[in-house]
Amino acid sequence: MGGAPAAAQPQLPDGAGKAIVQQACLGCHDPVRIINAGYNRQDWQTVIHMMLNVGASVPSDQLGTLTEYLVKNFPQKPKPAPSLIGGSTHIDIKEWVVPTPGARPHDPLAYPDGSIWYTGHMGNLLGRLDPRSGQIIEYHLDTPSSGPHGLVADKDGNIWFTGNFAGYIGKLDPTSGKWTEYPLPDPSARDPHTPIFDRRGILWFTVQGANMIGRLDPKSGEIRLVTSPTPRSNPYGMVISSNDTPWFCEFGFN
Repeated sequence: MGGAPAAAQPQLPDGAGKAIVQQACLGCHDPVRIINAGYNRQDWQTVIHMMLNVGASVPSDQLGTLTEYLVKNFPQKPKPAPSLIGGSTHIDIKEWVVPTPGARPHDPLAYPDGSIWYTGHMGNLLGRLDPRSGQIIEYHLDTPSSGPHGLVADKDGNIWFTGNFAGYIGKLDPTSGKWTEYPLPDPSARDPHTPIFDRRGILWFTVQGANMIGRLDPKSGEIRLVTSPTPRSNPYGMVISSNDTPWFCEFGFN
């Protein structure tokens, strides 16, 4: 007896823009990822900018056609109705729009001077927001497509971050604008994630995709890596206890 027939792969709808999606998007994404998506025009524009920021090749004169195709064929899907609870609480939310579209701002960090730092994960940058003036300054990384993810400040005011796509730990001196990179010593150590300092000044970090935990000594630049005992446990968030023991979540395991 033969096996069950393979399920037919869903196809992109015909129309102007289909060929652009096939050329620019399907090299990295399965068609189902696109077909199951649904956004309004503004959010599709943000998604397109995110992809452009990490190297998607779409000529500027084709962006309008691509946007119209996605908006028409994959519109925003209905959201679940909220359950409203009455009360006297007042909530005020203020927003600041980052300068680089599609930068995908990540992991905010409160700095001692009152500013807020963040990583522009898809924009290859670090950003600094002054909430009092609303001014945002962007610091663009030296290495393209680094994918900065988590960040933390040291006692000297330097900003440390994980180069999620490029496999390194980075440091920015905000005063001089100088970048320093510490490549992970194992080629398989991909996807560095959450950095955090212990009280001795040692930087610990998770390496999610490689199933590792790492430590970096800023004085010597030495990096050590160990593998989580559970395969594919995906180390993710991390904290340091009062006795300098790192604790982490295994995102891929319970």
